[in-house]
Amino acid sequence: MPDGVEKQSDAEAFEALLSPILDAAFGMAFRLTRNRDEAEDLIQDAAVQAFHGFHTFETGTNFKAWFFRILINIFRKRCVRRKRAPECTALDDAPDLYLFVQASQAGIEAPNSNPAAIVLSRMSEAMIAEAIAALPEEYQVVAVLYFMDDLRYEEIAEILMCPIGTVRSRLHRGRKLLQKALWQIAEEHNVVGGLKK
Repeated sequence: MPDGVEKQSDAEAFEALLSPILDAAFGMAFRLTRNRDEAEDLIQDAAVQAFHGFHTFETGTNFKAWFFRILINIFRKRCVRRKRAPECTALDDAPDLYLFVQASQAGIEAPNSNPAAIVLSRMSEAMIAEAIAALPEEYQVVAVLYFMDDLRYEEIAEILMCPIGTVRSRLHRGRKLLQKALWQIAEEHNVVGGLKK
């Protein structure tokens, strides 16, 4: 009987911690997978694995970071298993301010002197998600956590179990790659052509 009571309290404690973060976890899963069904499967697998390992969670620590770490690890394993690395056609060595320079050179004029902001304002969330998905996985995860989930460097470092310096480095490189990917997506979807003066 005591074991059953303990199991029940573990399940209740787990549910009490998981329920408030489910929306954020689904948002993260959806941005990583770009597919509703896959995101739901990812959340379900992460919840099952987290519940089975709930005894390893230290009460009073950051449950969201602990759960996101499990979710990201499962996502990474799926990518490796499927050998589905995101395609990164010529994204290496994008210069700083790539999007700004490309938009300026394309003749896109902006009253606020920021043609890149004009391009971004015309891109849908799906286009931006497509650009993020084109990043190499190590930059993609950091970009999703920072740009889409609005997490701080410290939170990202805790989730990924790496130093803050590594997060900053990946984010710096990821920003450069993301600018190039955003420009490519904008060209593919004729966002750029419709803005030229």
